[in-house]
Amino acid sequence: MERRRIGASALEVGAIGLGCMPMHWAYTASQQSGEGALRAVHAALDAGVNLLDTADMYGPFTNELLLGRVLRQRRPDVFVSTKCGLLVGEQHIVANGRPGYVKRACDASLRRLQTDAIDLYQLHRPDPEVPIEETWGAMAELVAAGKVRSLGLCAVGARAHRRAGGGLYDTTIRQLARLQQVFPVSCVQAELSVWSPEALDALVPWCAARGVGVLAAMPLGNGFLSGTLTPGQGFEPDDVRARHPRFTAEMMAANQPIVAGLRRVAERHGATAAQVALAWVLAQGPHVVPVPGTKKERWAVQNAGAAGLRLTHEDFAEISALPPVRDSWA
Repeated sequence: MERRRIGASALEVGAIGLGCMPMHWAYTASQQSGEGALRAVHAALDAGVNLLDTADMYGPFTNELLLGRVLRQRRPDVFVSTKCGLLVGEQHIVANGRPGYVKRACDASLRRLQTDAIDLYQLHRPDPEVPIEETWGAMAELVAAGKVRSLGLCAVGARAHRRAGGGLYDTTIRQLARLQQVFPVSCVQAELSVWSPEALDALVPWCAARGVGVLAAMPLGNGFLSGTLTPGQGFEPDDVRARHPRFTAEMMAANQPIVAGLRRVAERHGATAAQVALAWVLAQGPHVVPVPGTKKERWAVQNAGAAGLRLTHEDFAEISALPPVRDSWA
């Protein structure tokens, strides 16, 4: 698989990563994924993927424990990325960017992952009660201590930016500029897909101009762009899509032309709609790495195959001409 460099990091990653969140968070009622998820991780690695993206809050903690089983066997094959800064309570998720907490969280992640160093340590969300420079300074100390190799920031999703008003990702760009004064930012993780392209307006170009990598989160639109979901199918109550304005039966039906367009392109290449959606993200710049999430071996292998798909000018023109996404966001 093609390798891409993540910003200031001296390490390279496969052009397609594996998002591990669905294994233990947001998409499953039981929040339990066992041997099936483990097989999916190994299959992805065998297919050339090496970036495994997790977070301490996934489970919480259980996803890092699962990946620790993988790293114990295959550490040289893995570029492991995890995150800190969010605490899961019974009712709410709260940010914690206090330097002492960040250092303790890193040590705990290292134990669960069964490794001596985290390749990429990301701040999941800034803490509004702590200057972001203080949090970042503590994370930089982890690099100096040899516990972490590079640092990244997760951007707030486009939906939150819409509610806040102003230019999308303006806040993230300002934060990134401040952090660069403290310690180099290797990458930013932000939502980017055919149906959520907002990061292309300013964030992705800003990163390209400064040597910052972009991890494209939700490149398959929470699974919608794969074409495997049907309008009105329903979701478990604790599945994030059960409350997502684009996953009502009405909106899923309204957005079917987007999936149909991806399928038309896919047919010309003997590929799938999901692979076309991932190839489109890959084409947005050599510093962009899509990180599709799955807990299924079949999809992990299929997603990895998108790294070899090259879209034509005709393909891009057809995708650009697809109708805009419809949703009920204000």
